[in-house]
Amino acid sequence: MLDLIILGLHFFICFLISLAIWRGPKDVDLHSSSTGTVEMEPDGLVLIGKEDDIKRSRRVTAKVNGRHVVVFYHKGKFHAMDSRCYHEGGPLHLGEIEDINGQACITCPWHKYKITLETGEGLYEGINPLEPSPTPQWRSKGVKQRIHKVTIDNGNVYVSPPDLSVSFDSDYFADKYKNNGDLAMEKQSNSQTAE
Repeated sequence: MLDLIILGLHFFICFLISLAIWRGPKDVDLHSSSTGTVEMEPDGLVLIGKEDDIKRSRRVTAKVNGRHVVVFYHKGKFHAMDSRCYHEGGPLHLGEIEDINGQACITCPWHKYKITLETGEGLYEGINPLEPSPTPQWRSKGVKQRIHKVTIDNGNVYVSPPDLSVSFDSDYFADKYKNNGDLAMEKQSNSQTAE
């Protein structure tokens, strides 16, 4: 009997953990006020934060023209991309960075998709079945994730607004999560306005 109680408690705790992971923390909007304005420089750059602070934290999220963006500091370089994975909208700011064939990649915590920080290419490990003894090799799916240009000036980190004349797979989830980073709330509010 005690075994059943412990097993039930285990499943309940696992459920709560998976729910917490699924919901995830809200992306932090570092620079918007209650009026929704952001600190934008005259040349259109958006201030993300202090260079030293981002170096220390290794990653930070912010809104750039309404889009949730994550800025990474990895091996002496800053990288910025849409914070939601192109595949299913997973929270990239919670992913691990790893090097694959000399390329720094973020691994989406939801489905383990690999995305290069430098170019936004989706990577996968595949084999050529026509080879006599096929060995897995990393291959590119092409650029899937929108990358944002990072500028450092006087100890501040800036991100350029996205060029929306070119579309990327990640744009779908970037648009879906614009409503405070919460897809479910957007779906709920859309269904209420339709009634």
